[in-house]
Amino acid sequence: MTCAQTQVLIRSDHAVVLTTGPDTYDRFVRQFGNEWPEVPVSTTVPTKDGECRAYRCEEPINLPG
Repeated sequence: MTCAQTQVLIRSDHAVVLTTGPDTYDRFVRQFGNEWPEVPVSTTVPTKDGECRAYRCEEPINLPG
């Protein structure tokens, strides 16, 4: 997929699992509006036309209070 197609897929489905290499994958989400406890972290994902900006889900860091 191209970067534009990837971004449309993520926006329309709110979250998708994409391959990031031969044996790896990750969950990518819209920046806002998710009902999950994870937080969106900016990253890139490989696409047909180069690297594409996306948001990957990560668990929030619990800092000592």
